[in-house]
This record gives sequence, C-alpha cells and structure tokens, in this order.
Amino acid sequence: MTVMRHLLDTQHLSRAAALEILDVAEDMADTQRREVKKLPTLRGRTVVNLFFEDSTRTRISFEAAAKRLSADVINFSAKGSSVSKGESLQDTAQTLQAMGADAVVIRHGASGAPRTLATSGWITAGVVNAGDGTHEHPTQALLDAFTIRKRTYGDDSRGRDLDGIRVTIVGDVLHSRVARSNVWLLHTLGAQVTLVAPPTLVPQDVSGWPVEIDYDLDHAIAAGPDALMMLRIQLERMSAAYFPTEREYSRRYGLDARRLDALADGSIVLHPGPMNRGLEISAEAADSPRSTVLEQVANGVSVRMAVLYLLLAGERPETEREDAR
Repeated sequence: MTVMRHLLDTQHLSRAAALEILDVAEDMADTQRREVKKLPTLRGRTVVNLFFEDSTRTRISFEAAAKRLSADVINFSAKGSSVSKGESLQDTAQTLQAMGADAVVIRHGASGAPRTLATSGWITAGVVNAGDGTHEHPTQALLDAFTIRKRTYGDDSRGRDLDGIRVTIVGDVLHSRVARSNVWLLHTLGAQVTLVAPPTLVPQDVSGWPVEIDYDLDHAIAAGPDALMMLRIQLERMSAAYFPTEREYSRRYGLDARRLDALADGSIVLHPGPMNRGLEISAEAADSPRSTVLEQVANGVSVRMAVLYLLLAGERPETEREDAR
C-alpha cells in the first residue's frame, strides 16, 4: 500500500497511484453496504475542511468520508472567520498546525493555493485539493472515473483501467476545474477524451491537452461515446457574454430528450453537480436510467474515504515533520 503525501492534481498522478485509489475505493464502497458503516481506521486523526469558497456537496462528502473512518472533523469556513477580517493563508495554516491537524482538505478561489499550502512548510498535515480556482478538482475526477469503471465492468472493476473507453465532456470547459482534472486522469487511465463546447468556452490553448475538440454536440453523440459528461454552466464565473442566450445554449449544447435517445446503447450520462436543469441537462436526462448523478454522489464518499485512508494510514518521516516546523 502506498501512503500519499498530498493529492493536489491529477495531471501528475501516476496510473499506478490512480488505480490504487480506485481499488481502495472499491473496498470502502463494500464497507458502506454493511449495516455498520463506520470503520475505526483513522481514530485519533483530525481532518480539517478548509473552504474559502462556498460548497455543499464536496464539503459534506469529505466530512462523511472522514467520519466514517472515525476521524475527528473540523469544518472551517472563510465566511465569518478571521479570513474575512484579512487573515492570510499562512496565518490560517499555522493556526491549523497548532491545533494538530493531520489532513487539510482545501477549496480556494485561487489556482495553486493547495500547492502553496502543501509546499510552504507552514504545516505538516497532508493536503487534499478540493477545488482551486479554474485549475483542478482531483477527487471529482477520481469519483467520475470510479463511476465509469463501475458502470462498465460491474463487480469485475478492481485493477481495471479505462483503456479504449470513449468519454465526451460537454459544456463550460473554460471555467471548469472538473473538466481539467478529468482530461488528465481519463487520459492516464487510457480513455479517449473529446471536448464539446462553443468556441468561446474552450480554453485559449488546449494544444497540449490529450483531447479532441468538437463544436457540434449532435456530431459528437453520433460518434458513440461510452460516457457523456455534462458540465455545469458557471454563470457566477462569467464576466462576459460567452453565448447569445441561455435558450440558445440549451438548444445547441444541452442534453435534451432527443439527444438522450440518440445515445448508443449502454452509454451513460454524468454530471458533477449541482445541475442547471433545463440549461445543460433536461429533467428527462437527469432522471433517466442512463444517469449516474446519484451514483456519483455515493461513489464520492467512497473515493474520498480512500484518499484520506491513503493519506493518513501511515506515519510521515520525522524529517518531513522537522522541515515543516
């Protein structure tokens, strides 16, 4: 078993490490089907959820994961805290260090904030990136890959990668850290990834990304993807008009009943949530048997249990503790 130091992105996550996380998540998922779901594995450890951006799903998922491993959980929200009074990330980190945090799950509006926290020497705790700016959201990509693998291979999932699986990611790629993390992880696991979006919602330079680009959703669906991932339109991050109207966007890039019917047999539909029903996805698509939305939520707890387990199951070298002082 590998003990991780941090989980900051998927771009630098090896295939072996990714598969280990997914396989441990399979074990965690098995425990969650028992009558007693709680494990004593991380008893005595402290996990801090440090959220500088609003979140419901991700924070609750990490909290549930930590508590089911018997860790103590501290939820720290920037709103109403000393951060809102001007406290720096360094001061906050050193406060957490003094409190004895073993792991810090951080969501921050600035890309790179988790890496800064992990490499600064301010804390000895392991750091998990729960979303930073428009950079990455690694545990979301891991739970998406877990969901695709489970739907594809069922109970025969352990040890399997996604070689040859075709995944099409649709929507607001420009503002999506979920899309970025999925692109790198899915490629590492052997999947073929296609991005579909209006030209205005594709990042300026994706020449280094291991993807194909398509601007026509109907054309992409006709190609027969195994999984179709619909991204949320992040209106709160948009300071300009990236498409004429929401109605026009939905007409060209929304997954409606007609497009749902056009999907190949066995194709599944994913969405990282929260969903804008009627914009990027219709109610018919969101609630159809092809939809994995609720499975993704459940799988997210198992995957985050696996990440915290691998992060905290072993002691860090004493030299690392000394360096962080």
